[in-house]
Amino acid sequence: MLNRDPATDVVFLLDVDNTLLDNDRFKSDLDARLQRDFGTDGRAAYWALYESERVRLGYADYLAALQAFREGREDDPDLLRMSGYMLGYPFAERVYPGALETVERLHELGTPVILSDGDVVFQPRKVQRSGLWDALQGRVLIYLHKQHMLDAVQRRYPARHYVMVDDKPRLLAAMKSAMGERLTTVFVRQGHYADEAAGQPIDPAPDMAIDDIAELSTFDLQQFGPRACLQAVPAMTASAATASTSQQQESK
Repeated sequence: MLNRDPATDVVFLLDVDNTLLDNDRFKSDLDARLQRDFGTDGRAAYWALYESERVRLGYADYLAALQAFREGREDDPDLLRMSGYMLGYPFAERVYPGALETVERLHELGTPVILSDGDVVFQPRKVQRSGLWDALQGRVLIYLHKQHMLDAVQRRYPARHYVMVDDKPRLLAAMKSAMGERLTTVFVRQGHYADEAAGQPIDPAPDMAIDDIAELSTFDLQQFGPRACLQAVPAMTASAATASTSQQQESK
């Protein structure tokens, strides 16, 4: 990693789930495992607890849901095997094609940093087992609600400009509203959150939209800055962002 001047550096903030790795695939595999070990009723009970915890906490916590799922199943050996399944899941196999190469490219141009929401146990474990922790050289920030921690992010990694890459356009809009021209937002149209955003007005719209994380490395990223970054892809209006996402949804 080259020594960089914080006054001129660009920090690339990278989400994890459905941005760098396919978390939807993990959920699908977990769903199949729950069905196999606990049947249809047990599977439905786990996901109901998961959703309840997600609403209560404001973020996904698979282990908290499993802990709640334990009630009434104290003597079920499959419960203990399920915790091992989650913690030992091969997340390295779920990293999107081109993601690690993109991270390597970003190291040449600025300072890439993981910025994720999540719990303090499973989310770091996911980042470590996926190989992303090492790929980002340990620059990993995991908060309960990252959109509320932008001041802390800027203190930790001072820069002249920031680029946030995420699959949730509403979260990108909240960050853009907070940081203004100091932040370029990049919407990655991957995963169920991106699909659910189809047809919904997003204001402010993402500065850029890409189909997958590997596409990010194809742009002239050396020009990233308060306005120069928009030379790679024209700025999108809210209606254009919605239309673009709708087209992506229709093509799947």
